[in-house]
Amino acid sequence: MAGVGLRAAARRWLLCGGHGGPRASSSSPSCPGCGPPGPSAPCPSAPAPAGGADLSAHLWARYQDMRRLVHDLLPPEVCSLLNPAAIYANNEISLRDVEVYGFDYDYTLAQYADTLHPEIFSAACDILIEHYKYPEGIRKYDYNPSFAIRGLHYDIPKSLLMKIDAYHYVQLGTAYRGLQPVPDEEVIELYGGTQHIPLYQTSGFYGKGPSIKQFMDIFSLPEMALLSCVVDYFLGHGLEFDQAHLYKDVTDAIRDVHVKGLMYQWIEQDMEKYILRGDETFAVLSRLVAHGKQLFLITNSPFSFVDKGMRHMVGPDWRQLFDVIIVQADKPSFFTDRRKPFRKLDEKGSLQWDRITRLEKGKIYRQGNLFDFLRLTEWRGPRVLYFGDHLYSDLADLMLRHGWRTGAIIPELEREIRIINTEQYMHSLTWQQALTGLLERMQTYQDAESRQVLAAWMKERQELRCITKALFNAQFGSIFRTFHNPTYFSRRLVRFSDLYMASLSCLLNYRVDFTFYPRRTPLQHEAPLWMDQLCTGCMKTPFLGDMAHIR
Repeated sequence: MAGVGLRAAARRWLLCGGHGGPRASSSSPSCPGCGPPGPSAPCPSAPAPAGGADLSAHLWARYQDMRRLVHDLLPPEVCSLLNPAAIYANNEISLRDVEVYGFDYDYTLAQYADTLHPEIFSAACDILIEHYKYPEGIRKYDYNPSFAIRGLHYDIPKSLLMKIDAYHYVQLGTAYRGLQPVPDEEVIELYGGTQHIPLYQTSGFYGKGPSIKQFMDIFSLPEMALLSCVVDYFLGHGLEFDQAHLYKDVTDAIRDVHVKGLMYQWIEQDMEKYILRGDETFAVLSRLVAHGKQLFLITNSPFSFVDKGMRHMVGPDWRQLFDVIIVQADKPSFFTDRRKPFRKLDEKGSLQWDRITRLEKGKIYRQGNLFDFLRLTEWRGPRVLYFGDHLYSDLADLMLRHGWRTGAIIPELEREIRIINTEQYMHSLTWQQALTGLLERMQTYQDAESRQVLAAWMKERQELRCITKALFNAQFGSIFRTFHNPTYFSRRLVRFSDLYMASLSCLLNYRVDFTFYPRRTPLQHEAPLWMDQLCTGCMKTPFLGDMAHIR
């Protein structure tokens, strides 16, 4: 196993004094917490050579030591450690305690093929030209599936699409106006000499502005692409425009694709092409019902669309699997607005006028609100687990206000894990972490020769960061990381979901009474065995030798 190889390499390194060979016996004083320095890898806290050239050679020797150590710590089997079909836990949760399972429909029960996005892009582009009288020239743009990623922010007054980290800082190198990157210096100048974005002033809880919008659902990928293409056309042709008007027009055009039912028509006409993993959705639902679980569906989609999709995936009797079915719920206001009553639909989807005093199994209801839902079902608290793909519209209010357990469906997770499992990513990231630790500990050397060495390391570190970023997306990198920090998207994912996974079918890999335990991720002051500490030979935990097995 790769983990065994890592632990063995770490223990071997510890027992050998921080280099490859046997530990040399020495009566010389030890660096506190480091053990006796090895003959070819002097401790960074020990006296260094006096001359500038000698110092430079000393630093490069440590660099080479670290290179060898990283190679030893990464045996070939270290890759492919993560399972793309696994479920990952932010919070401890036992499925044994869950009695009621709830689901969104789009991108939760029904997974869609990426071929849907070019259709949305093209249809919205046509709407802009034909109904909003935008220039015919924007038709020349094709949808680029590799341009944007989910979770990006858009600064409307500045026409700036960018990635922001968990601390509200722009990741430099990920700001675009139209299809062109904006230089880092300009980004910093635009925000008053800082990378920090005061989101509390410019964007609400659901990331909808007024000044900065966050694109959180998968349907927003063609919206970001179209917005960037239209801005690119206007800038490239020297056309003046009001940023707020342009943003609203594009957003309305994308909305019209949904409101006018165009997307629904495409999917209904060719479900084999657009709907993925339908048999797995059926397997998940059937399994839960067979184990005595109660199921419900709350979706913003209309009944006719949901009915046809569920018939395709599950069969004509799909409604018998669900204890409650709610369509056109108008989330997220469904979770916060008490005013909208439930309306029953007949078999043809027509509204009924009778007052709703109970929610019946197999019947269809429209709109309503969560407060009436809780009163009528008495499904409350942690015995309810709800799955959705939109962190705000599906999950946030349920977790924060009502104490439900939540599961986020993140289709991008599968691809990102496959990239993480590659040898290129693993070696690049490990070497980057080691080099960062070396930079931190060797910055005490400030003579001219040493500063040149440190500058070379800084340049290499930045190159490594760009390489690992581009493995995921050339423009914006991973949806989960901004170099070393989590993204703002990741921060919301951790806050609003107990579990997250690539698709609902991941549930098939676990027993219905399985308990998910989140890994104890070390805080900065807790980490006993960071890669940078290993690689610089400066470990200040007295019992570190006894803890090598944790790798």
